[in-house]
Amino acid sequence: MIKATNIHKSYGDLHVLKGVNIHITESEIISIVGASGAGKTTLLQILGTLDKPDFKYDTTLEINGQSITALNDKALAKFRNQHIGFIFQFHQLLPEFTALENVCIPAFINNTPKIEAEKRAKDLLDYLGLKDRIHHKPNSLSGGEQQRVAVARALINQPNIIFADEPSGNLDSESAEQLHQLFFKLRDEFKQTFVIVTHNQELANMADRKLTMVDGKILE
Repeated sequence: MIKATNIHKSYGDLHVLKGVNIHITESEIISIVGASGAGKTTLLQILGTLDKPDFKYDTTLEINGQSITALNDKALAKFRNQHIGFIFQFHQLLPEFTALENVCIPAFINNTPKIEAEKRAKDLLDYLGLKDRIHHKPNSLSGGEQQRVAVARALINQPNIIFADEPSGNLDSESAEQLHQLFFKLRDEFKQTFVIVTHNQELANMADRKLTMVDGKILE
């Protein structure tokens, strides 16, 4: 599902990633842990195509059989919207839109017809226990409910891979536990791959594999 070799990333004189190699198979749940500044989020952003590695190295990145380095920006944006979903610590819901409208946005970007997008969004929100909250705006939802709306938004285009950056970092312990269990339920039902950066050791240890980053490298 994901094959990356010799991933480097520098910002000026700061060498953040130092030749990372990673291979993730379909339907795996991978956790990435490490101290702040180890390069976890930078790696996640590159694997998720939100950022680019340094191409002066012999670097390869393949997702779902597609060479990412071969795509121009327009093709990359289309690929990202069709195959990748994102969940962040801060849900980044648009406050002026309802839960249903927030979930539909990626589908609309993907030119999904309105009727189809709304049906898919309603089904997801129902599946996530939010059937009675679809017309509520974010400020009238709890933190856990907002994060589940963000999960539905990540799933709306039926992506192969979900990248999550500290997804439970802003939740209370009960909501965090519910979210963690949800990831495994989604994987079992929809066969999606999850790559999760987290400081939550309970979530990290639940994963199929836990990768530890130190100083821009993954420990073998």
